[in-house]
Amino acid sequence: MRTEGDFIKINEWLRPLSWIYGMGVGLRNLLFEIGILKSRAYDIPVIAVGNITVGGSGKTPHVEYLVNLLHDKLKVAVLSRGYKRKSRGYVLADKDTTMPMIGDEPFQMKSKYSDIYVAVDKNRREGIARLTSDEETSDTDVVLLDDAFQHRYVKPGINILLVDYHRLIIYDELLPAGHLREPKEGKNRADIVIVTKCPKDLKPMEFRVLTRAMSLFPYQALFFTTLVYKDLKGVFNDKSMPLSAISPSTAIMLLTGIASPQQMTVDLQNYGSQIVPLSFPDHHAFTGKDIERINSTFDSLPQPRIIITTEKDRSRLLGVDGLSDNVKNNIYALPIEVKFMLDGEKRFNHKIISYVRKNSRNSILAKGQNDHKS
Repeated sequence: MRTEGDFIKINEWLRPLSWIYGMGVGLRNLLFEIGILKSRAYDIPVIAVGNITVGGSGKTPHVEYLVNLLHDKLKVAVLSRGYKRKSRGYVLADKDTTMPMIGDEPFQMKSKYSDIYVAVDKNRREGIARLTSDEETSDTDVVLLDDAFQHRYVKPGINILLVDYHRLIIYDELLPAGHLREPKEGKNRADIVIVTKCPKDLKPMEFRVLTRAMSLFPYQALFFTTLVYKDLKGVFNDKSMPLSAISPSTAIMLLTGIASPQQMTVDLQNYGSQIVPLSFPDHHAFTGKDIERINSTFDSLPQPRIIITTEKDRSRLLGVDGLSDNVKNNIYALPIEVKFMLDGEKRFNHKIISYVRKNSRNSILAKGQNDHKS
């Protein structure tokens, strides 16, 4: 089993630049703390999900967890920056909106949840203002801010910080020597801290060690989540199958363009005969040469063979040209969900629903004994 911090690599020779970077970030945070830069609160429930590291910590599946928890009872809006999108300003997604217009992660969420609002705007204040005042979205009951922990111009009602188990912030360093966007003390702004991507077989002693190491304040709630993989779904067809249906003799090509594919690589080693990783940078725009590489790598694998990719990569692969029929017929997206450990689901859900009920402009979140069920 891998241990916490096992994916951390510090570039010691870049530490002087990290000190300079840290001075700049520290000054910005100080300006917010003393009120020269202003954070704005809202009269509508606003929940922010983010991290203080560069790279994936599981933001999208945790935002989707919140969507699943709330969207049957409330009108949910997800507001994202829309990283690497081909548009500017505020964009509200509809059924005809393309991935380049809003970015891969917002496109993924809109594709999965047609009954929620998904909008993108680099200026989160402007985005919230549009969601709550525009006639077509004025019935918004709760705003979920995706990747907004550093966006301090908005003061969320609940600030959720995600920390990757394999890259704990307590062992990391500031950019560019490490992956921290701001000093680890930034975690003190969080109302809820979630250690994500935990191995499923963590021992009670390991949870206690992690809890002490995180050194949170009494007002902060700590949770642990692990990844749960759902049935594989064909990217270019309607085929689906559980992971357990993969033959032990199957060669698996793991195609990813995400920040942290390591955990998927580790988990998929329990399936098939071999894992052949083909990794690209996060939010990667696939080029013609990339497509040729994908086609040739898959053709070089022995049969039986299969390609597994992520839902986020699926959003970008749907719009590319040149993938061979062989690839299209054998490529599957692997949906992931988060599962709370140590029976934390009930406590987490209660915190979220209680906050939304207390701050909702519309008293439509009925009280009931099943509030803890997602």
